Amino acid sequence: MRAEIHPGTGLQYLTVVPDEYTEGDSYPLVVMLHGFGANMQDLAGLAPAINPTGYVYACPNAPIPFNLAPGHTGYGWMTPRGGGTPKETANSESLLGNFFDNVFQQFNVSPGGAVLLGFSQGGGMTYRCGLGRADSFAGLVALSATLPEQETLAERLPAERNQPIFIAHGRHDQMVTEDTAHSAKSFLEGNGYSPEFHIYEMAHEISGDVLNDLVPWLTGVLPPLEPGV
Repeated sequence: MRAEIHPGTGLQYLTVVPDEYTEGDSYPLVVMLHGFGANMQDLAGLAPAINPTGYVYACPNAPIPFNLAPGHTGYGWMTPRGGGTPKETANSESLLGNFFDNVFQQFNVSPGGAVLLGFSQGGGMTYRCGLGRADSFAGLVALSATLPEQETLAERLPAERNQPIFIAHGRHDQMVTEDTAHSAKSFLEGNGYSPEFHIYEMAHEISGDVLNDLVPWLTGVLPPLEPGV
């Protein structure tokens, strides 16, 4: 697989494509949103574990830098632990919306030809930005995800609520509690969705067990490009 960093028009981003990819090819797309304190490279390592030949992957860098330690900068979609402002969140959503448009055009992605995946704070952004874009995203993946205000999410739900959603969370997660995942499940089911829900014996992470369940789910929701097609 080949990785390339792009400056973008609002968000810098990393793409990972199969070795045989050539510009202009049309592949199904997996967009991956990293968590607080990480960067666009954080989830790129999932690409070969998911499928090295059947998808293209795009990982945007969150727009807000945070000095986490001397010489170490991480990025976030908003200030964590409730410290963000509505303006800050709205700006991240707007930048992501523009990024989706650009990367869909870059990879010739047709409506419904992508899945949006997010980890931790990126999972919260997946709910924010994906539930209202069911025509663009064939499915959503929320891994150890935060949960935005439910009233905010409810306002952007579409009339048809059959978008597949995969939720995975760790029973021993000390960053985002297991209760958050159960709250997301209850909210979605109460609004007509049928999420695939998993709790794992893990902490704040993406384990091999998660991938063992996620990959076949993803393949069913967004089939990979078959060799020679």
